[in-house]
Amino acid sequence: MPIPESQLERWSHQGAVTTARQTHESIREALSAYQLWPPGIDYEVYLQGSYKNATNIRGDSDVDVVVQLKSTFLSNLSENQQRLFRITPATYDWQTFKSDVLHALRNYFKREKVSEGRKSIKVQTSYLPADVVVCLQYRKYPQYPKNADDYLEGITFCVLGEGRWVINYPKLHYDNGVQKNAPSRTNGWYKPTVRLFKNARTYLVERKVIPSDLAPSYFLECFLYNVPDSKYGSSFRDTFCNVVKWLVTADFGRFVSQNEQLPLFGDSPEQWSEEKACRFVKAMVDLWNNWR
Repeated sequence: MPIPESQLERWSHQGAVTTARQTHESIREALSAYQLWPPGIDYEVYLQGSYKNATNIRGDSDVDVVVQLKSTFLSNLSENQQRLFRITPATYDWQTFKSDVLHALRNYFKREKVSEGRKSIKVQTSYLPADVVVCLQYRKYPQYPKNADDYLEGITFCVLGEGRWVINYPKLHYDNGVQKNAPSRTNGWYKPTVRLFKNARTYLVERKVIPSDLAPSYFLECFLYNVPDSKYGSSFRDTFCNVVKWLVTADFGRFVSQNEQLPLFGDSPEQWSEEKACRFVKAMVDLWNNWR
């Protein structure tokens, strides 16, 4: 028996967003209240992840907040190009910025509510838990940039205890998701479909059919971003079937992250494995074919 349209429609619903906004604002307030920022520091605070992208489902808890230093940045420019564009070494680096952010959060939320993780600062706010990513602006320039402003904006930070720098593009991820969801492309079907598959995954995890780490939400959203726009629409049953049928024969080696700057699959900790993606697709096929 196929999965009923009514069940798929319920799975497509978005979770609550009010507490996520309140969590974001509380982090912003904590940083604004800090009195020891050096002069000339320019940073911004914004949401990323499922709450930002409107792909959150009921039960999503941690709110992803980016605290991005803009007055210091890293780039892929050569030393000669940096000299050409008169880019000078910064005096306020990422580690110092992260230390100031930690102090600001501990002063505001109390020390026991704030802990340092490998990639983010964990904060227990009065609303929802927050994962605060402290980062620098990253500038990805083309091979032959026209000027110092000819770049794509990303973020970069160092993984605690590893000395490894991670680069990502949350603003591009958001913009590309909005475009794919637009009337001219999937006519508003993309984001509800992401939520549908996230809930289908959770349904199987709760029943111990698949492990909880098989299809993390970020990878799942990027996975579905690669599905052609034409596979979305008309009904949730049609969309589910069309998406899964396309994924069964797709060449995963060509898949990109939603930011379109990084491959989705690979060997780094920030990439998914094709083996796990295949297992997820098989689980979706089995779920459809063996619905109760």
